[in-house]
This record gives sequence, C-alpha cells and structure tokens, in this order.
Amino acid sequence: MKIIKINSLGCPSCIIMNKVINKIKEEYDVEIEEYDYDFDTEEIEKYNVGKILPVFIFYKEGKEINRLCGEHKKEEFDEILRGE
Repeated sequence: MKIIKINSLGCPSCIIMNKVINKIKEEYDVEIEEYDYDFDTEEIEKYNVGKILPVFIFYKEGKEINRLCGEHKKEEFDEILRGE
C-alpha cells in the first residue's frame, strides 16, 4: 500500500499528525510519499486537494481506496491499512 501525504510546514494539524505517521511507518510495510502544499503545487494539483490539511490519500494496487483530511486518530489509519 502507498500513502500520499500532503502537508504544510506552518500547519499545526500537520505537525500533530507527524507522530501518527511515524508510528504507521514503524508498524506497517507502507510507502509514504510526502508533498508540501506550499512548494509542490504542480505535483499536488493532480490529487484535487482542498483547503483542509494534512491530506492522506491511500492507494492499493495503483487505485485510490480512501482519503483522510485533517487530524485523525491512529486507529482510523489502522482500519484502512488492515482493509476494515
């Protein structure tokens, strides 16, 4: 599975979610691709990102299967990564 993470350096929610993402990296065999909302504008345009950050887009076998925007608990990531 692959997660696209779109965040911003000055975003408080993005900073908070870094702890969750670090735990996910430790527990799961998942590829995490990170983009900065303020600097990677050309790249993130194709993901149709709104104004709520951070954005986590989950891909399985090349297809988007889920998307989380804003702050979320690790358990929500666990459910998606386990396919629940």
